[in-house]
Amino acid sequence: MTVPWFDLAVAGASFFAGLIGALVGLGGGIIVTPLLVLGFGIDIRYAMGAALASVIATSSGAGAAYLRDGISNMRAGMFLCMATTLGAVAGAMLATALDADVLSVVFGAALLVTVGLSIWKRGVKPPDHSDPLAERFRLTGSLPGPNGPEPYPVAGVLPGFGLMALAGVLSGLLGIGSGAFKVVAMDQVMKIPFKVTTATSNFMIGVTAAASVGVYLRRGYFDPALVGPVALGVLAGAFVGAKLLPVAPVKILRAVFLTAVTAIAVQMILNGLK
Repeated sequence: MTVPWFDLAVAGASFFAGLIGALVGLGGGIIVTPLLVLGFGIDIRYAMGAALASVIATSSGAGAAYLRDGISNMRAGMFLCMATTLGAVAGAMLATALDADVLSVVFGAALLVTVGLSIWKRGVKPPDHSDPLAERFRLTGSLPGPNGPEPYPVAGVLPGFGLMALAGVLSGLLGIGSGAFKVVAMDQVMKIPFKVTTATSNFMIGVTAAASVGVYLRRGYFDPALVGPVALGVLAGAFVGAKLLPVAPVKILRAVFLTAVTAIAVQMILNGLK
């Protein structure tokens, strides 16, 4: 019986992607696609299909943990998932129609924007009152606190919904979770507390990916032989990364990672323009 060296190499690279992604908070999906394209010469559409499967796997575990702890705002998450799901399906259909070189350039540009969003930090002042739509749809929630649940208001429902649709398009188009865009929409626009934003985003990422992965499957860009080692590798790496998070030098890792992602983004753009 021959050793499937290719599968082992893909699983090893995916494990690394999941590990580093969990440590720096961007997820492994954003690293898997360029690794498969640049490192293994895999067609970008097949790489995106495999990356979406890994996003579903890692998001499901994290989302369940946050829900158990009472941090996720499920009502707001389900409402915003309408936008991300529609966007994801549209993005996935667009991805199967675009040329691979165009996708490579767009992916590189999206990586650069993600790096910028990850570096950009701005304090958010909590709103004085909730958006009327947030009140009507009961999107407000509460966080567990030392003295019991602490309620928080929700603002900017319509602009947040629009940004979520854009995040969904990018997720389906590029095979990424687009968590950075979701966090900006909820944290900066809707003024939802950051802890709730992170937890709700983890849940939404899996739903968005599940909505778009069917398009890749129908168009023939979902290869089980590739999806298996990628999903298992990323899931295992994310699990180990979560265990190492309390003791790892995250600030140093984050700086190195964002520098590396910037270099990968430039390489993806050059690869598409050649």
